Amino acid sequence: MGLINIFAALIYISYNHMALYLTDIVSVSGKPGLHQLVGKRANGLIVESLDGTNKRFPTSLTQKVSFLSDISMYTYDGDEKLEDILKSLHTAVEGGLELITKKSSADEVQAFFRKILENFDEDQVYNSDILKLVSWYKILNDKLDFNQLTEPEAEGNDKKAAKKTAKTPKKAATPKSAPKAQSRAKGGVKKSGNLKAG
Repeated sequence: MGLINIFAALIYISYNHMALYLTDIVSVSGKPGLHQLVGKRANGLIVESLDGTNKRFPTSLTQKVSFLSDISMYTYDGDEKLEDILKSLHTAVEGGLELITKKSSADEVQAFFRKILENFDEDQVYNSDILKLVSWYKILNDKLDFNQLTEPEAEGNDKKAAKKTAKTPKKAATPKSAPKAQSRAKGGVKKSGNLKAG
């Protein structure tokens, strides 16, 4: 009986250690793909690539770090959180919707995204944003529980502190290649992120 209880406890610990949420995942300017937050330091974060290489590196103050939990996309009715868009995308794919690729035509990309987010703002959400969304979904598909993309509030206190560390001070120089976070003219993503394909 004791061994069964120990085994159950180990499974519980393992499951909770492996649980991954959007609050754990970041996009880093100048770095392809997505990365998991694994630690923090005085002037940035330590992240690990989710591309299977498990490569770790520290972020610098000049790099724009965007937590996926903070990203939203423009619609004609306001902003739609990335969390909700990913859930809709996952449901559609589970129902048989075929993912687009970089070879898909502009019309195919638009038609695909209308099935996910019917009222997206076509003037502010670019096809490159949609392709980036799909590339992110492919990375996250086997790493997340799409029924629980954000962790319960009680568990998220440490991550909030890490997010504060990740923010670039106002006086820090921003590289020319870094996207402006709230620029409506630069793409269909608001807040901390840009889904432009690249």
